[in-house]
Amino acid sequence: MTRHWATLFAVVVFSVSLGAQQGTIDELRAKAEAGDASAQSNLGYMYADGQSVPQDDAEAVRWYGLAAEQGLPVAQYNLGIMYANGRGVPQDDGEAVRWYRLAADQGYVRAQVNLGFMYSNGEGVPQDDAEAMRWYRLAAEQGLPEAQVNLGIMYANGQGVPQDDAEAMRWYRLAAAQGYSDSQFRLGLMYANGRGVPQDDAEAVRWFRVASEQGYALAQVNLALMYKTGRGVPQDDVEEARWNRLAAEQGHELGQMALGFMYEEGRGVPQDDVLAHMWLNLATSQWTGEDRDKMVEFRDAVANRLTPDQLSEAQRRAREWDEAHPRD
Repeated sequence: MTRHWATLFAVVVFSVSLGAQQGTIDELRAKAEAGDASAQSNLGYMYADGQSVPQDDAEAVRWYGLAAEQGLPVAQYNLGIMYANGRGVPQDDGEAVRWYRLAADQGYVRAQVNLGFMYSNGEGVPQDDAEAMRWYRLAAEQGLPEAQVNLGIMYANGQGVPQDDAEAMRWYRLAAAQGYSDSQFRLGLMYANGRGVPQDDAEAVRWFRVASEQGYALAQVNLALMYKTGRGVPQDDVEEARWNRLAAEQGHELGQMALGFMYEEGRGVPQDDVLAHMWLNLATSQWTGEDRDKMVEFRDAVANRLTPDQLSEAQRRAREWDEAHPRD
């Protein structure tokens, strides 16, 4: 399931540039202190984001809370985000749900999709696919692509509704038409596997490419696989390596693993056991359980061919890459 929408929003298309005059902030603060809910919400957003004021989650929560208590849905939603992520308050899924629900009941679309996520995952409420579907549908019918793709996933998996690939495709298409890369990737999977549509590798490649060009790492890995196997495109090791590298540089473990194997084999790239070990080492650090054990075997098989100096170089490169690409 895709994650809930976890972005803070201002009450209107609003921001104060970093070079804004102090008078602008003082005027906003004066309105907020006079009880203007929109000003309170916007001031909360500025503190949460560190816009023209020092970043301060506790102050953000204070101002969101004042606006939320007045019934402003965007402030209720943002307060829910703060509780969900433990920003400025102790992390509390139950409180997040409470504030999402108040905003969702007013039709606030981002709160609706987040509330659906909470029901889908049983966070702050008992797990309930039917209730998740209800909230996703309300948001999807308002045109939010995140909700549309989540609704499609529920249909594809038969969660809260009878399994229905055609209906999954319908919702994926609506989100994909808005440029939503996760949905474009999922359309590619449906075409590659002939689910809800006739199997069509060329169409799968088209959707994988559209999502890949937006930087969607899992689509890049799948596009690389299509080039590896010659499905929907001529077989091309160089293109396979290019798309795997783009995914690997984003930290995707499948891209890193595939690129490591390509360096080991000298396919699409010059053969290089040092780089093979580096990428396999980075991938291994992200796997767990039996999958990790297998990755350790693959990595160590390469290590056995390296001199001590080469192994030290491979480990240094992996360490430096990791330091330059901190994980969430």
